[in-house]
Amino acid sequence: MSTSQITIIIPAKNETAGLRQVLPLIRETIPHAEILVVDDGSTDETSRVAHALGAIVHSHPVSMGNGAAIKSGARAARGDILVFMDADGQHKPEDIPRLLNMLETGYDMVVGARSRASQAGAHRAVINAIYNKLATWMVGSPVLDLTSGFRAVDAKRFRQFLYLLPNGFSYPTTITMSFFRAGYSVAYLPIEAPPRIGTSHIRLLRDGLRFFLIIFKIGTLYSPLKLFLPISAAFFCTGIGYYTYTFLAYGRFTNMSALLFITAVLVFLMGLVSEQISALNYKDSDSGH
Repeated sequence: MSTSQITIIIPAKNETAGLRQVLPLIRETIPHAEILVVDDGSTDETSRVAHALGAIVHSHPVSMGNGAAIKSGARAARGDILVFMDADGQHKPEDIPRLLNMLETGYDMVVGARSRASQAGAHRAVINAIYNKLATWMVGSPVLDLTSGFRAVDAKRFRQFLYLLPNGFSYPTTITMSFFRAGYSVAYLPIEAPPRIGTSHIRLLRDGLRFFLIIFKIGTLYSPLKLFLPISAAFFCTGIGYYTYTFLAYGRFTNMSALLFITAVLVFLMGLVSEQISALNYKDSDSGH
């Protein structure tokens, strides 16, 4: 396994304790890798600690979000292979060689898939299971962990989709679906994630709606017609049912039936147009190498 062209990117916000534990283990495991810590507007000693432990530090003057830190790291990285991992100790540095070994077998991206026992709370496990089921249906291939931030990826392939990545916490979802849509190969490697060091920056009430909207983003990003077609079919079937009722009861075709049929057609056409627009995001995916 070659490590001379590997950059390990770690987004960090107030993760002094985690970095003190993680960075020495990374250096011990992958001694020749470039380690890049992106300090996302920390108010503690994250930058100083990372620099003292031998990492290259790229700092945001204010907090811009986990996804923004990922994008900054990808732009600044010099490696041909990028490894993304968290600074909170949930991703084991000893798993990095396993990701890289699988990547070298020909995959474009390898994702560390957490077991159910490794999920941070029952509600997170349920939400992630819903994401995984929806994504699996969308792509027609098993998606074992759609939201994992621990992954190794071909740098050129990854940078193709930087403009699609959000600044918040949903970057793993977006990049995974983008790779599938572009026809790139994605593999999943089972991992165990220890409890995080420190407190989580995700808040259930604040981020609940945001995570719920990710479900719809998955559909519109990867295959909009799969999202719009069932909705269109629901309106059409409701229209048929309502027309049958009014015809049998009153012998007439009502305005409500017409509205339901028209809505079904409009939703279907919206999905069709969205499908074509979505395809434009991947028109240059064959130029990744």
